[in-house]
Amino acid sequence: MRERVPESSRKFWVLLIADRRLVAGGIVASVFLALVVLGQLHPVGTPELLTSEDPLETLFQGLLGSIITGVTLVLTLSQLVLSQEQGPVGDQRERMEGAMRFRADVEDVIEEPVSPAQPSAFLRSLVKLTKRRAEAVRESVADVDDDDLSEQVERFVESVEENAGTVADNLEGSQFGEFDVVFSALNYNYSWKLYAARRLRAENEDALSERALDALDELVDALELFGPAREHFKTLYFQWALIDLSRTMLYASLPALVTAIAGIIYLEPTLFPGTVLGVKTLIVVVSAAVAVSLLPFAVLLAYILRIVTVTKRTLSIGPFILRETDRSRSLDWGETEAKNGERAGVDDDG
Repeated sequence: MRERVPESSRKFWVLLIADRRLVAGGIVASVFLALVVLGQLHPVGTPELLTSEDPLETLFQGLLGSIITGVTLVLTLSQLVLSQEQGPVGDQRERMEGAMRFRADVEDVIEEPVSPAQPSAFLRSLVKLTKRRAEAVRESVADVDDDDLSEQVERFVESVEENAGTVADNLEGSQFGEFDVVFSALNYNYSWKLYAARRLRAENEDALSERALDALDELVDALELFGPAREHFKTLYFQWALIDLSRTMLYASLPALVTAIAGIIYLEPTLFPGTVLGVKTLIVVVSAAVAVSLLPFAVLLAYILRIVTVTKRTLSIGPFILRETDRSRSLDWGETEAKNGERAGVDDDG
């Protein structure tokens, strides 16, 4: 997926890969450093600014109200989302039957009596299946007397094999609840593969043998199963992340509340004379207090950044490519596809 994402490596790492606690800590540290620099460079002088008309009390009163309101709102929204898991026994039974039907369909396709229970193993079995069926497509067109078609199929199969092998390796041993499972699933751009397989079949139906057509149909069936499986586990991860977000915000709100209240009641600018490493002590104390008070907001921002990024890259299900991609060029599908490919970007699967 990283090769298809136009953003810089640092931005990509912050949005998706980095531990959310580390991102939240980075936001808090950035606020602290920015306030220290501004306070130190201000031409009027920090002590004069902070002792006139009691700005500290006004500042921390606003932060205190924001902390209480923000945490309450996030917890309410989280509970609203999680309440969708609750319902009468009839609804729960329908959900159970739907899940079992889907597992049965997967078991028929992967030719196993019981499909894996772990999400990572379940997705890995589907990815490995697409790799095997792509190899079957290659074998089925070995006797086709069309060099251009053979080259197209070879490029397509190599793309599927390479991507599937990497994703299968990444999924091995991944534990659900961490981002690894969803991230590995995002690395498998099944939308383009589904589109390419269907187009190969439609445009070469007369040139392909019955065996080759069946092999392409079987590959399409496997790719069609991967889509809803990925969406299901993505939804479960979002619910898991919302639970972690609610819990982490509760933990972060305690020091933030204490700091904001202390800033209102106890913080007196005259109690902090002198300097720390060349920076006025008062600047360091006030900046640190503000940064700690913003900790719940930093946690919220860190989690939401990942959730909205994943959501944006998986808005569609099936062979819909919402963002521009250069994948179609690799199969030489005419001038229109080449022009679209020149605006290289990232496809629907990230």
